[in-house]
Amino acid sequence: MPQERVVTITTIILVCWVIFIIAWERIAPYRKGLAFFREGFWTDLVWYTLIQSYFLKILIFDYIIQPFQTHFDWSSIQFVKHWPIAVQVVFFLVTHDLYIYLFHRWQHSSKLLWRIHEAHHSGKEIDFLSGSRSHVLEIIINQTIEFAPIILLGADPVVVPIKAMLDAMFGMFIHANIKVKLGSLKYLINSPELHIWHHANYKEVFHANFSTKFAIWDYALGTVYEPGHSPGDLPENWGLGYNFPTDYFLQHAFSLVRFEEKKLLKYKWFKHYYGLKPAISKLLTNLWRRSNPKTKS
Repeated sequence: MPQERVVTITTIILVCWVIFIIAWERIAPYRKGLAFFREGFWTDLVWYTLIQSYFLKILIFDYIIQPFQTHFDWSSIQFVKHWPIAVQVVFFLVTHDLYIYLFHRWQHSSKLLWRIHEAHHSGKEIDFLSGSRSHVLEIIINQTIEFAPIILLGADPVVVPIKAMLDAMFGMFIHANIKVKLGSLKYLINSPELHIWHHANYKEVFHANFSTKFAIWDYALGTVYEPGHSPGDLPENWGLGYNFPTDYFLQHAFSLVRFEEKKLLKYKWFKHYYGLKPAISKLLTNLWRRSNPKTKS
């Protein structure tokens, strides 16, 4: 099947998945009362999901992976080339997920790597969209290591859009505000039941529940934290134990230099800039509500 057709199909599936997850969050929420337009919604949607993803895709594929592919001969190590496409997809899913688990675990134990990961944990309200919040450098590292082997080892070109679709679907699922029990499958497949606890602002879970797609890594390597089963045994606080900027650019600057976002308001230029975000967010929210009058906040 041509890659262009696969891209179209995976895009349609992904759009349907977004609609399904949004509906699931409204019908069976993990914790009730979470507004759809929660704090940081527009930052996550506009800057991280749309703008950052678009430009980093160009950077990673055109300016990092392609030069490697062009200037070096990889034919001698393209051992996946003749595997069935399904086997290729599963192989890269499992191997990359193990890498993500190990790198994620390292980020939580390294002061330096934590600087490019803390943005992902800064959201005080977790939902299907919050998983998109990741530092530029973190995305460049992880997606280069994810997609470079697929291309350089000779995998079928359709593996890239399929893998990207599955990544996005799992990312939305494990961060979604949905009530779901997987039974015995929880030892294999990751879910919000475990991962939302990883985002809770508790010391007990800072070094636990690192898995993305396959929970088996946490169970096998002793880093799982399983919540209780009583109705009130849910996290009450998410995010970081210290103040973190709400602005996209300041979130990246904060990884280099620590500062108090509010103290910058003493500068007139910053005050004007800082006032743009709530104004635009309010405008976008009002436009959405006018076009969807039945949608609850």
